[in-house]
Amino acid sequence: MVARRKAAVVGVALSDCGRVDDATPYALHAQAARRALADAGLDRSLVDGFASAGLGTLAPVEVAEYLGLRPTWVDSTSVGGSTWEFMAAHAADAIAAGHARAVLLVYGSTARADVRAGRRTGTLPFGTRGPMQFEVPYGHTLIAKYAMAARRHMIEYGTTIEQLAEVAVQARANAALNPEAMFRTPITVDEVLSGPMIADPFTKLHCCVRSDGGAAVLLVAQEYVRDCRTSPVWVLGSGESVSHAAMSEWPDFTVSPAAVSGRLAFERAGVRPSEIDFAELYDAFTYMTLVTLEDLGFCGKGEGGAFVEKGRLRVEDGELPVNTDGGGLSAQHPGMRGLFLLVEAVRQLRGECGERQVRRGDGSLPRLAVASGTGGWFCSSGTVVLGAG
Repeated sequence: MVARRKAAVVGVALSDCGRVDDATPYALHAQAARRALADAGLDRSLVDGFASAGLGTLAPVEVAEYLGLRPTWVDSTSVGGSTWEFMAAHAADAIAAGHARAVLLVYGSTARADVRAGRRTGTLPFGTRGPMQFEVPYGHTLIAKYAMAARRHMIEYGTTIEQLAEVAVQARANAALNPEAMFRTPITVDEVLSGPMIADPFTKLHCCVRSDGGAAVLLVAQEYVRDCRTSPVWVLGSGESVSHAAMSEWPDFTVSPAAVSGRLAFERAGVRPSEIDFAELYDAFTYMTLVTLEDLGFCGKGEGGAFVEKGRLRVEDGELPVNTDGGGLSAQHPGMRGLFLLVEAVRQLRGECGERQVRRGDGSLPRLAVASGTGGWFCSSGTVVLGAG
């Protein structure tokens, strides 16, 4: 039996993010890719695997061509925001099996600039065929689906709107420590609650920001780690799960597919949630953070509201720092944000985050992290456990 090679993340980068009015999505892909390769100190000629989604008619063929790559292993899995955790898992498996030596994951979007320039509207259309035909006539928007799920949790477990607001407040507190975050001014629970209503119970600050930006992650086989300028961050375990497309097929609005992907990832990594030093969780809305914490096992089902109180998610003195860059609620959210979770997790494990750097109780750098992405309206979940080299 041939031994499976380990896979490590050796390069991560963001493109220019936030308000970027003078770049195309392709340019943001390229900028992030160049920066990730430079971060690793490797030449693009080593890259024989490529993964991308969300751009072009033949993604990732068009993006690979734009970057001047001719990969022999590709992945175009597209499951919304969790796409990149799925792709990282697939890349690690391909490396382990000897099908690729270096895999580049890249994303870029001008979601904010496109709305500003009138190239698209603020509403993201998902079509009217298949399962969607039974919901579209009722005007059930993406945010309405998340809001309805949040209301179900409030009814079932007594979760309060103030507890949900705490997620936004603590995300902003972390963003205040991040010079790259789009919004850094501290906010209060009262400010979250008094904002304009978007979809009951969500006011504006319960919802993610709209930004431009891109990200890239480079994974390599273990034998190439010695050639890199960075410390490796190892992929220890991963899990994937899909749940539903139609809301009528979702068995329980209070349980996300992270309940499955998280269990698989922790089992395969051989670690327990209690051993994790910090978590990067998809947070298009405050409820996503709360229910994902429950489903990953950081607290019991229905206990998420109490868990997020008292600053537990803050980088400064939090028991479990969550979304250490400020997350999609404050840092940036250009669309399928899952790749940004991996970038931040790697930077934290390498000790590169300056004022927002997570520290263990003894002052040492973190050793274990989890990144969990969510796609659609809790339709899919990909979870990756990462360990410092």
